[in-house]
Amino acid sequence: MLKQKYIFYFIIFHLLFAFMDNYNKISDYNIYDGNPHDLRTTNSFIPYDLITPLFSDYSWKHRTIYIPKGKYAVYNDTESFQFPIGTIISKTFYYPKNFKDLNQGISLKETRILIHNEKGWIALPYIWNEEETEAYLEITGGIKKAQWIDYNGDKQKINYIIPNMNQCKGCHVNNKKEFSPIGTKARNINSDYDYEDEIKNQLVKWKELGYLENHPPLNKIDKVAKWDVLSSGSLNKRARSWLDINCAHCHNINGPANNTGLFLDYYQNNKKSLGYYKMPVAAGRGSGSLDYDIFPGRPEKSIMVYRFNSTEPGIMMPELGRTMVHLEGLKLIEDWIQSLDN
Repeated sequence: MLKQKYIFYFIIFHLLFAFMDNYNKISDYNIYDGNPHDLRTTNSFIPYDLITPLFSDYSWKHRTIYIPKGKYAVYNDTESFQFPIGTIISKTFYYPKNFKDLNQGISLKETRILIHNEKGWIALPYIWNEEETEAYLEITGGIKKAQWIDYNGDKQKINYIIPNMNQCKGCHVNNKKEFSPIGTKARNINSDYDYEDEIKNQLVKWKELGYLENHPPLNKIDKVAKWDVLSSGSLNKRARSWLDINCAHCHNINGPANNTGLFLDYYQNNKKSLGYYKMPVAAGRGSGSLDYDIFPGRPEKSIMVYRFNSTEPGIMMPELGRTMVHLEGLKLIEDWIQSLDN
């Protein structure tokens, strides 16, 4: 354990010195054109979005990607695309001051950078300064105050937590010790995006830009449901989409939580693996003295609901990335479990 700790710090300091000179601040990447609050990208980066995003304490995200000219990502039907060396992916977390009135402006919190180099992917956290004019590399993470007015008109206030470099591995590294992006799967980005000068399907746009080597016709590509839009899919599809992005990066057969036997990835169709009448591998506080991960028809007796409804370390799921309960997501999963056949 001690040896692993020393190795971790050696890697951290090595990466810190390697990036400190040229990539100490977010502006070094040339992602944003002008005022970063406008979230307008330079010609080097193209913005993109996910149909159903990961919940992170109600923060909004602005995603961008850069792929070196002449290189391209290799399409994959089910997993994240294989990106070439030199790819840079950014995700900026921010809060509109008023969710119902975006004209009131936004507050920037952090920007996470993924870089694909010769040794694989590395993750770097950048924290925006108090003036929100610049974000600086902080490998140990940090805490920022966040406040906003939600869709119900209620004022919200939290300590927003930025993970350290090592914590990034908890979601991005599989049980084969391979680090990879999570959201860049065809089914997550098979949707239209407003590029200001045009509205176009993101996969089509990437292909036109030379970002993708190839992809099948759009009608042959899966598309997840948007979890909070009733017209986008059935209750089952919306719930499975939410579980896929929030849980399946760990809970899949190759994920760090594969020892649990609970697999929540989008294409999982084995009811037992999905949690139906499945007893937890390790009982204890995390089970809430309940018997099954999912008790069909009884959300109040389902461990999954119990853990989603908690913010207590050792109980809550996901383990990282939130300090609040995603009330609307919780309601979706409760309704889904209620609908399941007994």
